[in-house]
This record gives sequence, C-alpha cells and structure tokens, in this order.
Amino acid sequence: MTEAVSTESAYRELTITREGAAGRIVLNRPRALNALNDAMRAEITAAIPGFARDPNIYALTIKSAVPGVFSVGGDLRELSTAARERSEDARKYLAADYRLNWLLECFSKPTISLMNGLAMGSGVGLTMYGTHRVAGEDYKFAMPETGVGFFPDVGLAWVFARMPGHVGMYLGLTGRQIGRADAYRLGIVTHCIRATQFEEIEAGLQAADPVDPLLDDRHEDPGRGELEPYSEVIERCFSADTVEEIFERLEQAARGGGTEGAWCADVLATLKKRSPTALKVTHRHIREAAFRDLRQTLMLDYRLACRAIETHDFHEGVRALLIDKDKNPQWRPTHVKDVTDTMLDRFFAFRPGQELILPTRQEMQAARV
Repeated sequence: MTEAVSTESAYRELTITREGAAGRIVLNRPRALNALNDAMRAEITAAIPGFARDPNIYALTIKSAVPGVFSVGGDLRELSTAARERSEDARKYLAADYRLNWLLECFSKPTISLMNGLAMGSGVGLTMYGTHRVAGEDYKFAMPETGVGFFPDVGLAWVFARMPGHVGMYLGLTGRQIGRADAYRLGIVTHCIRATQFEEIEAGLQAADPVDPLLDDRHEDPGRGELEPYSEVIERCFSADTVEEIFERLEQAARGGGTEGAWCADVLATLKKRSPTALKVTHRHIREAAFRDLRQTLMLDYRLACRAIETHDFHEGVRALLIDKDKNPQWRPTHVKDVTDTMLDRFFAFRPGQELILPTRQEMQAARV
C-alpha cells in the first residue's frame, strides 16, 4: 500500500509516503544537491508525529533520489539572504532545523537512512539520530562549516566530542571528507551495504521484516579507514587546549618530513583557509560539548548560529563558495591569534528572551513522537 502523507512540492523536491509498514522520505532536489530548505524541513517535521502514532508503521526510511549525493546540508543561500533581509525568518529557519534534529532523536520507531554519496551539514543532522545509518560504497561524510564562516551545528559538536583520539576535533575544524570505512569505525554509520541492495532493504521494511537481521545479513566489512595511519598524530595535535597550539603542533609534525609530515602540512594548509573565528568557536564548542547532553548542545547550536549569521565571515563564506564561487573568502579577523576570548565570550553569551528551549525527552515521549 502506498499512501501520500505530505503534499509534494511543485518540483518534487521531497516525497513523503507510507508504503506498507514503512514510512518513506525521499529527497529529490538535484540542482541544489538536496540542500534542505525551510519548506522541506517543515514537511518532514509535520510528518514524523503521524508516523509515530500510526500503529501500522513499523519503521521509517530516509534516502536520496539524486545519484551521488545524499544531502549537502542546509540551504545556505536561503539562510544568508534571510539573515540580511528578514533576520527573524533566518532565526526561525535555524530553530526549525534543531527542532527537527531533536524530533528525530526522540522518534520512537526504527529510522533507517540509506546513503550513497555525499552527506554534509543538515543532511548529517537528518540521519545522525536515527537508529540505523547505512552507507553505500560511495558514501562520504563531511562537516565543512568552518569554510563558510560557520561551525558544525545540528548537534555534531556533541557527536565529535565523544569520538576517540580527538578525531572529532580534527573533523570539526578541518571539515575534511571521510569515506564509509572511517565513518563506520567512528560510529557515524552503523552498516556498510552496497547501494544495489537498498531496494531489498526497503522492501523488507515495507513487509515489516525485523530491521537488525535485514541489515546485519547484508553488512560488509569496509576495510581500513584512510585516517587510521594518522590516528596518533591526530590525537597529538588536536588534543591541544587552543587552536593556536594545534597549528604549532601541526607545524612541528610537518617539519618531521615523511608521509606523516606531508599529511600534517596539508592539514595545516586546510586550516589556514578556514575562518579563524569559526575555528575558535568550533574548538570551544566541541570541548564544552563533552559536558553537555544532545538537547543542551542543540539549544547552544541555536545561540551560536544566531550570532554567526550576523557576522561578516558567514556572508563572506557564502559569497565565496556559492555566489561568486571564487573560493577566496576575506575573513575578519584574518588570523586566529586576533580572535580574542572577549569575542568568543560574546558568541557563547546567554541571549535573554531569545533562546531556543527544546522539550525534554520525557515531554517528547509523552507527546508520542
């Protein structure tokens, strides 16, 4: 049985249906590489409680209809334009994103993301809090926000803070991509299954087959991750108390030469292209997220994001990456040493009357979401 439970957009950017015992969300916005806009986010948010309360729904699947990409994240053009012209709308977009993350975290049924291609930003937030995250052979993960004057949001600071060996700090600051082998070892994905088997998985879920055997029987060892040879140097460099010290440790390691030295020099070059302010906000956010739960992290994401969209660096990053596409942002300040503690404190400071307050997990469960 196929039953539409949400109105499709005029361009079929998003389809939400019920098929047998499974709810089904399909992203289909190819020109924007499945960037999530506010309308798509609102449709998903509206559909989730209905799936939770429907006794005939066993599980929910989320997938992409666009080859080579799951989702590149939120629609930064939409957010930047709103921040400049309709600041209240921009804050509403941000709040809606973090509410959706929390809704998915509290959703009471198996949620299976089927991903084969690039997953970034809000696209990661759409999948990270589901029970099962399946990576096809072409899966790539990245949180590249520091390259657009922003920070890894959608709760990822909480995720990064709990990764071993400070690799989460490496991923959060550099924004570099990793493949499914590293993602599997780090718990970003739960299964590695060839994309040709995704339809079989969907058919099984629609027939209410138990999800764990369905996925476990098809899982394949992804092999050794690309980061594994550099685990020691990542821990040594990215455990530093400050961004400046991370730079210094990478510089020292680069001087050692060899394969490791060349890799560290390349990582350092990446960091020097990122927004200095975003690097320092991200570093502090990830370190402090070790002492917060996910709900608290998402609420702080909102506070930081509302401040970030007011900055020069965010709009300059969007201009350089998406509008003029010259990939040459002019950051202010230009060096990490010029980003002061006072500037950081302003980002993290409480905003009276303007905070996002998410319901507790108990309140969400009482509402049967």
